[in-house]
Amino acid sequence: MSYVLPQKVLFRHCDPAGIVFYPRYFEMMNDCVEAFFEEALNLPFADIHTHGAVPTVALSIQFKAVSRLGDQLAIHLKCVKLGRTSLSLETNALCGEELRFTATSTLVFVDTQGKPTPWPATARRKLELFVKESSL
Repeated sequence: MSYVLPQKVLFRHCDPAGIVFYPRYFEMMNDCVEAFFEEALNLPFADIHTHGAVPTVALSIQFKAVSRLGDQLAIHLKCVKLGRTSLSLETNALCGEELRFTATSTLVFVDTQGKPTPWPATARRKLELFVKESSL
């Protein structure tokens, strides 16, 4: 099971040639993660950041095709592995059937001092369901 966030390529995402400037893909991925936490886990970043954070500690991305101003992307996020304090994700961006980028990343749940800490029980139960569904 994946979480999908629609994303229209806006002028602010593009370089002067009208092609997505690659750092904007990282922002789109983060927007997808933030929306996933709020909508699927009921754990908004605004709440998390009162007692910790969920930084990205590893990220690998491969760009497959360019995206242009006005393209309608679908950012697909899959939870692939849940650790005691970490979460491994796979993110793909599609425009129709065409893959634009694929990425793997790892997030870590940390306390206010930046120390890795176990996922809250409620979030862990929900994340386990997403990981289980992704492995089928």
